Amino acid sequence: MKIKLVDSVVRSFKVAKIFRENTDKINAIDFAPNGEHLISCSEDDQIVIYDCEKGTQSRTVNSKKYGVDLIHFTHANNTAIHSSTKVDDTIRYLSLHDNKYLRYFPGHTKKVISLCISPVEDTFLSGSLDKTLRLWDLRSPNCQGLMHLSGRPIAAYDPEGLIFAAGVNSESIKLYDLRSFDKGPFVTFKLNQEKECDWTGLKFSRDGKTILISTNGSVIRLVDAFHGTPLQTFTGYPNNKGIAIEASFSPDSQFIFSGSTDGRVHIWNADTGNKVSVLNGDHPGPVQCVQFNPKYMMLASACTNMAFWLPTSEEGI
Repeated sequence: MKIKLVDSVVRSFKVAKIFRENTDKINAIDFAPNGEHLISCSEDDQIVIYDCEKGTQSRTVNSKKYGVDLIHFTHANNTAIHSSTKVDDTIRYLSLHDNKYLRYFPGHTKKVISLCISPVEDTFLSGSLDKTLRLWDLRSPNCQGLMHLSGRPIAAYDPEGLIFAAGVNSESIKLYDLRSFDKGPFVTFKLNQEKECDWTGLKFSRDGKTILISTNGSVIRLVDAFHGTPLQTFTGYPNNKGIAIEASFSPDSQFIFSGSTDGRVHIWNADTGNKVSVLNGDHPGPVQCVQFNPKYMMLASACTNMAFWLPTSEEGI
């Protein structure tokens, strides 16, 4: 039985399950591509894996030595990559079932602020405050490609995994062809530089037509992925702490979800730019992470707690 995501269904989302495993804020979450599992990492140095079908926590892995941020599932079963918050700025490839590191990816000299995995192969991109963007292959510790940029870079792959976007200095988006990235970007979109905040995340919509820019302020931008034209600006959610709040698409690219420092989840219509709903969960702190499950009708949001949301309306069936 498939439910279609329409306004009334989005408004009907309620918290179905809350997990209070973490003692500090959850800084990144990622769904497995098949939607069956969710992985999170926290400033308490814990990695927690959840079973989305059962609505349970399946296991916890500690990363006390190196800390953990920007965690992502890789394509191989039970493996993940993450950036480090202690010791150095190396990216680490982790086997989750036995908590062993499979490989280290050294090279960045300052904090890694962007990490994304190719949707189609075992390559990934990292962006750092050292103003470089690096391309890696999970099978080799050596960097496969290095781009020196003029400011802090954030990156995202398009849904086909053929091109990637780099957001530079909170003012321009550069598109690169993965087969010839060493030739430089094939197009650059110049936007008005953010005055009040920094860009902290880029995401392509699943249909590949738009790019969502999240910030550490109270503004989210949506731009056309082919022409760089600004399409929408989403505001009206508080972020008075200057934290990088995640914004995400629904799988059908129709809705935009964002966390906020008021502990709620804010939702807009991507086409009209109108606010659709504000969901009130049991979040005592700022909601930094929000993502929609790629396969199942569920939403996850996280502060120190992790919340799983399910729709209670059946109008879209």
